[in-house]
Amino acid sequence: MSTLKEKNPKDIKKNSKENKAGLEKLGYDDWFETESNKYIKDDFSIARVVEANKNNYKVSDGSHDVFAELSGKFLFTIVDSIDYPTVGDWVVVQFFDDYSMAIIHHILTRKSLLKRKDPGKAVEFQLIAANIDYAFIMQAVDSNFNLNRLERYFVMINESKIQPIVILSKTDLVSEDELIEINDRIKRFDDKYLFLPISSITDDGIETLKKELESNKTYCLLGSSGVGKTTLLNKLLGEHRFDIKEVREKDSKGKHTTVRRQLTRLELGSIIIDTPGMRELGNFAIDNGLNETFDEIVSFSCQCRFKDCTHTHEEGCAVKEAVENGLIDEDRYDNFLKIQKESEYYQMSYLEKQNKDKTFGKMLKNYKKSIRKK
Repeated sequence: MSTLKEKNPKDIKKNSKENKAGLEKLGYDDWFETESNKYIKDDFSIARVVEANKNNYKVSDGSHDVFAELSGKFLFTIVDSIDYPTVGDWVVVQFFDDYSMAIIHHILTRKSLLKRKDPGKAVEFQLIAANIDYAFIMQAVDSNFNLNRLERYFVMINESKIQPIVILSKTDLVSEDELIEINDRIKRFDDKYLFLPISSITDDGIETLKKELESNKTYCLLGSSGVGKTTLLNKLLGEHRFDIKEVREKDSKGKHTTVRRQLTRLELGSIIIDTPGMRELGNFAIDNGLNETFDEIVSFSCQCRFKDCTHTHEEGCAVKEAVENGLIDEDRYDNFLKIQKESEYYQMSYLEKQNKDKTFGKMLKNYKKSIRKK
């Protein structure tokens, strides 16, 4: 029976400078190096998760892309879905058999983590990507443009302290008057966010977008299916590396081209994480993101008569008064209440599940103790 052959520690030390240069191309910096120092020993190395599949991962050290699995000890310590690695994570690994496979032992502290409520019935977090510097929110101006959905993205991204940038795609499919109308609608954001109109067909706005990209910074592409995320990625790569599918004409809905989260480095030096299209965007545990996205509502709430004002029916509510006087956009107010209500519901369900899991864990532990005594 064959055994796994580990890398020679001497070879690791000899190639450490070369390894670091490869890691830096994937966004590795002094902060992560400081974080990794306590874990690097013997044949342990640092790599970045560049692809997340159902049962395994692909990691890279800048020179080798290797399929990886979680160690038994790692699996034993997992309590919640956020404890699993995701694309963009920096992990401590062991490479085996001349880089033919790897074992993940630990995740380095994350600078940021994009997550949403799992789109299924379970109230769990679904991880999107980690260690993101900028998030590109793509909306197609022909049919997909939706301010309420855009605000949901802002809440999720602001919660993670990531800088959002909005890409308005498919501008070649609408008239100039329609673009002017969209520009009027986004004025509600008061120049708080950068909006970049582009067309991957005519190349309008592509060069402007490229100028915004910073070397060794990580960007995440977010948006519904069919808005042109993969098309844009191919455009930035300068080649047709990833397949794309046509949008259905009858309802303008796209098919999932990207089926997994994957990290790609551009020749420009920027790192892009492409993600599958999102039809649902539920958020919870988002207090900071909600406050940052709807800061004008939060500002008025400080003037409410009651500290626990829900801004729905109370007398002396400064938020409701601001809405009535046109100082707060009514659509934003309604969306704020809807997202807040959803978040509170999901958060309560999530905490209930955690408490049940803890109770079951204690019961199981006590049962095992009683068996041992017998």
